[in-house]
Amino acid sequence: MVKEELIKRSPLRRLEKSLQGGLEAGMIGAFAARKGTGKTACLVHIATDQLLQGHHVIHVSFAGRTDHIITWYEDIFSEIARRRNLSDTMEIHDEMIRNRVIMNFNQDGITVHQLLRSIRAMIDDGQFDADVVIVDGYDFGKGDPSTLDALREFGRDNDLRFWFSASIHREDPRDENGVPSVLKAFLNEIDILITLTPERDHVKLQLLKDRNEFRSEDLHLELDNRTLLIREEE
Repeated sequence: MVKEELIKRSPLRRLEKSLQGGLEAGMIGAFAARKGTGKTACLVHIATDQLLQGHHVIHVSFAGRTDHIITWYEDIFSEIARRRNLSDTMEIHDEMIRNRVIMNFNQDGITVHQLLRSIRAMIDDGQFDADVVIVDGYDFGKGDPSTLDALREFGRDNDLRFWFSASIHREDPRDENGVPSVLKAFLNEIDILITLTPERDHVKLQLLKDRNEFRSEDLHLELDNRTLLIREEE
């Protein structure tokens, strides 16, 4: 399959349609779930889809190591290429690597202004025309809404979109809209909120917030436990 057809047939087109075309500049989307449920897989699948379209992605990780992030990208791209019999695989793979930057930070040791300076330096000094920023491993329990507010403003000024992962706990109380308590203080800053719920052989994607509207909507998308790819419900 050629790359253009792969992009067109991606299940992420359904996600974009459900989200009124997807994230706009300055918007923040978040996948919320318990640890080990598939948040990183969703983020990397979205990033890979953006890279296939020729967009530039900055992946910000607050984990202690980054080698596992690279492994995520390699595994998900390999699975997509294998399942769809992608042509010119190595050429596309190499182009994607050139359009991706992984940055690693310690959340306790960096302010949002330092983070933005680092991203700005990558865009300006590194001549890296980023389109999407993936933020993985950010601890909302230790975070502050002002951080996300600053990112939103930076995104509006620089035509950037942000996707976050958000870890929640089974015992976390939820409000009348199903929003976990750890994210309650961030609702003004999070434009798109999607929860992941593990089922027997897949993880279900549920939309809780789309821009200023709260609604519990089945996206009819799921994460395959075996391939770690987002797929349409079977």
